[in-house]
Amino acid sequence: MSFLDKLLLWLHIAFAIFAIGPLTAVTSYVPRYIRARDLNVLRFLKRAERVFGSLTLGVFLFGILLGGSALAKVYLTVSMTLFIVAAVLLVIIDRDITAAIRVLENDNPDDDAKVQTGRIAALGGVTALIWLVILVLMVFNDPVG
Repeated sequence: MSFLDKLLLWLHIAFAIFAIGPLTAVTSYVPRYIRARDLNVLRFLKRAERVFGSLTLGVFLFGILLGGSALAKVYLTVSMTLFIVAAVLLVIIDRDITAAIRVLENDNPDDDAKVQTGRIAALGGVTALIWLVILVLMVFNDPVG
């Protein structure tokens, strides 16, 4: 393995740890603060979700660069497809966070954003499972070892 390959692997792992981990945590906290009707924390979580969501693209980019000519292998193709599905789910979660903030800004006590809370919790859980499946695929089909 060349120095460049090692560097790409380290960058890939670093982006996975420092972007996907916090993104998953942020997504899991959102429903709690929707139920608490805490708009300040929700706005912060929305910004954090967007920042960490953008950083996850680094995981994808360095993974593609690291994969190189091996991208046709099944486990890499499945991982990239799952990553794209997770990215789409994160866009839906972001839309629901925006909708929940808009609903909670109204002074109407009947609007409690229950629909958004349930959808964010469900999609956040599915996204976390997708990250775990990708992790398993990467560990048990390690092209290095």
